[in-house]
Amino acid sequence: MGMFADVAFYLVIIFILLVVVASAIKILREYERGVVFTLGRFTGVKGPGLILLIPYVQQMMRVDLRTRVLDVPGQDVISHDNVSVRVSAVIYFRVVDPERSTIQVEDFMMATSQLAQTTLRSVLGKHDLDEMLAERDRLNIDIQEILDAQTDAWGIKVANVEIKHVDINESMIRAIARQAEAERERRAKIINAEGEQQAAAKLLEAAEILARQPEAMQLRYLSTLNVIAGEKTSTIIFPFPMEFGKLMPPKPDR
Repeated sequence: MGMFADVAFYLVIIFILLVVVASAIKILREYERGVVFTLGRFTGVKGPGLILLIPYVQQMMRVDLRTRVLDVPGQDVISHDNVSVRVSAVIYFRVVDPERSTIQVEDFMMATSQLAQTTLRSVLGKHDLDEMLAERDRLNIDIQEILDAQTDAWGIKVANVEIKHVDINESMIRAIARQAEAERERRAKIINAEGEQQAAAKLLEAAEILARQPEAMQLRYLSTLNVIAGEKTSTIIFPFPMEFGKLMPPKPDR
């Protein structure tokens, strides 16, 4: 009976030791770091690999260092030209300082999400609708720089920001379509006017060249008659010099 009690006692001791050793051993993956607290005070960042902790004296919080994707929900934004739009975006960031991401902020995911929503509304509200649609790359960089500067105190590195959608109501879409159509018509008229101007300039240049030698005009006329004859037409236009009209006597008054 006494031997059985001794064996049971030793088994209990071994079991307790196994539980203590199991709670003291921690294994961190390559992309993880452990923020260690000893009696509530920060004592260092450990990992990856095998970590030994003093049970009930030391605690560890795991921090994932991989890039995270944060989907910013759609935000109602009033552009600089007073157009109401709804904008959504996506943010890519990662933890670069496990100590600050654990100690300086309670929940860095929630904090980064709220900061991203506020920054998105603030930055886009300073730009016109045309800039939101045509200059997304520049706006992405502006938002990324602001977020990166403000999250640096939390040990967060914002790598990239992408504006996904800029939703506009139907009435504004029709107005933009009319504006684009009017812009195309304006460009067409300008191109047509520029073509007329260039043609007039070339005609004036040709007239000046022909005026230097009167025989050149006669040769040009003969060349034109040759073209008319090749078209098998019976109508021939004969140019009448304006100088001959000045030699004719004026019409007598009745």
